Amino acid sequence: MKRLLAALLTLWALSGPLSADDATDIRGVISNQLDAFNDRDVDGAFAYASPAIKGMFGSPQNFGRMVEQGYPMVWSNSDVQFLDLRDEGGRLTQRVMMRDPSGARHVLDYQMIQTGDGWQINGVWIVPMPDVGA
Repeated sequence: MKRLLAALLTLWALSGPLSADDATDIRGVISNQLDAFNDRDVDGAFAYASPAIKGMFGSPQNFGRMVEQGYPMVWSNSDVQFLDLRDEGGRLTQRVMMRDPSGARHVLDYQMIQTGDGWQINGVWIVPMPDVGA
């Protein structure tokens, strides 16, 4: 019953147009999590994860290890640029470009959900970079 209510509230919240404040808040959540990773504050970074992500990893330490090993460009990020924010079938996705410690650029999609605690990150995917030929 609680899950159904949460799903209905999420659908209701997303039924209206996305406000400029929502877009600012979403970017703030992602920026804060990226800053926390740069500071090696896995507890702080974990706080921005959705309940589903928290449940999947169980602890900030497990979450931090996964990010360090699987998303090194997030673990040590710089030159963060926010690209488009899109609604993909009722799911909001913020595209973000950043650099890793070697200077390589990476593009990632952050799926965002609104909870009782505000916007939270519900998943991150690395977007393949297009092949560019000369």
